Amino acid sequence: MPFVIFATAYDKYAINAFDAQALDYLLKPFDEERFRKALSRARREFMEKTLAERTLRGLLESVENRLRFLQRLAIRSGGSILFLKAADIDWVEDSGNYVTLHAGKDSHMLRSTMNALEPKLDPDHFVRIHRSTIVNLDRVREMQPWFRGEQVLVLKDGTRLNVGRAFRGKLLQQIGNAHS
Repeated sequence: MPFVIFATAYDKYAINAFDAQALDYLLKPFDEERFRKALSRARREFMEKTLAERTLRGLLESVENRLRFLQRLAIRSGGSILFLKAADIDWVEDSGNYVTLHAGKDSHMLRSTMNALEPKLDPDHFVRIHRSTIVNLDRVREMQPWFRGEQVLVLKDGTRLNVGRAFRGKLLQQIGNAHS
């Protein structure tokens, strides 16, 4: 609804104006002070509505972002299905038409390719560091130099993962975003 201020010489329409969600009703003749007061109220209402809409839009975007990425994965294991939280994954390894999800001391096979799984993982937490490896940034302890300009990520559990040259820039960008 737009903000409407009625200005008319007839007071009999005032009730109808407010029923139509009018912000104010100026009865002619009105002075400059009365006009400024109505305009000031309109500005204040506009700012409050704009702030509320921005806040609501931000909350909705936050919820949509969370829903956009996998929160947990269903993994078939024997005759049962295991539910693994995405946040519990330390790193993901390519295994052909499968991926191996490493979570603590456990490893789980999931029928998916790296290219299919990668966009489903939250990029604020997961980054591809090699054509065959995705890592959870929350599990990284340090990045060490390796020979010939290569890099190795060391996870909190001591696991060492090679960083492919083609993926180093994206990794450094994600690490920078995580700490800024």
